[in-house]
Amino acid sequence: MTTSTKPYLLRALYEWCTDNGQTPHLVVWVNEHTRVPMQYVRDNEIVLNIGPTASHNLNIDNDWISFSARFGGVAHDIWIPVGHVISIFSRESGEGMGFEVEPYEVDASGKEAQQEPAADKPTDGEPAKSGKVLKFVK
Repeated sequence: MTTSTKPYLLRALYEWCTDNGQTPHLVVWVNEHTRVPMQYVRDNEIVLNIGPTASHNLNIDNDWISFSARFGGVAHDIWIPVGHVISIFSRESGEGMGFEVEPYEVDASGKEAQQEPAADKPTDGEPAKSGKVLKFVK
């Protein structure tokens, strides 16, 4: 089994945004495996500023995106399965890339494929997007 290209593309587009003085944002599908402040979730989606001044200790690994950020002055630890990213884009130009949602799943033994953080569980919903979407937005 090969590694998904998605985390590599996310890291590259994050770097492109910051190198060009733009602010990277993520659109994320939220379910019980996603730790975000639920009061900012609309229709099982949230938009997150992951720029260097808004996020601290950002880590985009092959399975999870994690960082801490302030919402309404309150610090939150954010945990997002990479498969839940719908898109990454620049706030200033709108340029970025959209992705197919890949819901976080448990393996055949009933255990989670990756260790997820303990969190208050948000509501479960179906991903808003289906089908392969991979495009640049101008």
